[in-house]
Amino acid sequence: MTKKVLVAGFTGAMGQKAVGLVNKLNGFEVVAGLSPIAENDPEKYHLSADAKIFKSLDEIPDHAADIWIDFTTPKAVYDNVKFALTHHISPVVGTTGMTDEQEAELIKISQREKIGGLIAPNFGMSAVLLMKFAKEAAKYFPDVEIIEMHHADKKDAPSGTALSTAKMIAENRPAHQTAPDEIETLKNVRGGDYQGIKIHSVRLPGYIAHEQVLFGGPGEALTIRQDSFDRGSFMGGVKVALEKVDQLNELVVGLENIL
Repeated sequence: MTKKVLVAGFTGAMGQKAVGLVNKLNGFEVVAGLSPIAENDPEKYHLSADAKIFKSLDEIPDHAADIWIDFTTPKAVYDNVKFALTHHISPVVGTTGMTDEQEAELIKISQREKIGGLIAPNFGMSAVLLMKFAKEAAKYFPDVEIIEMHHADKKDAPSGTALSTAKMIAENRPAHQTAPDEIETLKNVRGGDYQGIKIHSVRLPGYIAHEQVLFGGPGEALTIRQDSFDRGSFMGGVKVALEKVDQLNELVVGLENIL
């Protein structure tokens, strides 16, 4: 049975990669796209001629798809995922920028509706492994800072990957604080702070998605780094999510939880 897929944000760079992926997969078909800026021209976006193009949630009918892929914006993603869940469409979400409270609310909705889905701060295997390795290292190196570097058009900061990395480190990190009485002579020069873990965001042309986790200890240091040089690198994780999402009975956060 072919799974019907709706791609939200299908006009963007990541959305187009997702469309290309689904077009190549056996057993999946893009039947619809959601974008407020889309032209009514499926062929332009590599969709089949009978694919539906929607510009708002209000236009989407019931039973429009089985799976909802979301690569939209931080402002839109919460409402999109809530819509998908309440209409029994399994969401596969790569859009970042939601708060912990929003994610918790969506998980409750998924449990109530008995519908599975995945929110992945990063679909790249190298990023998933970076987070896993950093969590393990935190037991031995409590002094840590995170630097994440993305393209100039990225809307949210810090990246969802960096924030997820900090959360995973915090779970495994002994209570620690470096120089609590430090003084910033330039406001925010030390970056954001997540439970004592400093996060620094870089936004520059030419970058795609990169992260470094820097650990320091007496007389030694450990750096874990991952680099995504092409958006196509994320599609391996999206493929895994598409193949496994119907096995989930609630919304799951983190690709590592379904590998």
